[in-house]
Amino acid sequence: MDMRARINDALKTAMRNKDAVRLSTLRLINAAIKDRDIALRGTDEEGETSDTDILAILGKMVKQRQESARAYEEGGRLELAEKELGEITIIEDFLPKQLTAEETQAAVDAAIASVGADSIRDMGKVMGELKGKYTGQMDFGRVGPMVKDRLG
Repeated sequence: MDMRARINDALKTAMRNKDAVRLSTLRLINAAIKDRDIALRGTDEEGETSDTDILAILGKMVKQRQESARAYEEGGRLELAEKELGEITIIEDFLPKQLTAEETQAAVDAAIASVGADSIRDMGKVMGELKGKYTGQMDFGRVGPMVKDRLG
């Protein structure tokens, strides 16, 4: 089942169960996907948003909520931070399992070997390889410095 269908099924279930928090979060996800669909209309890539794009959207949504939760905690608004953290758990239901530190390191090593990277100039190739295989499974903000250390 593709991502869009999984999200729509979850949306229907949340409606039936009258789960307002889950329902609003799933509606936000759908809105983000529809925004991406609309953005694609005017480009050469016409069509629907792919599952890979949806994973990227979900990853971005999680990151945004983490930043918001941190800001709310710093501002003493714990109820809002809890709401953001609740949304994160709902969004993460649709993301693949995150790789552990060891699995991430192994993936970085494999990507470096796969593209034959031997210097920092090959970092883009390595990151492209990782993004192609592990979108939604690792935080590329953390992986970038790892790749840089391995190549540098």
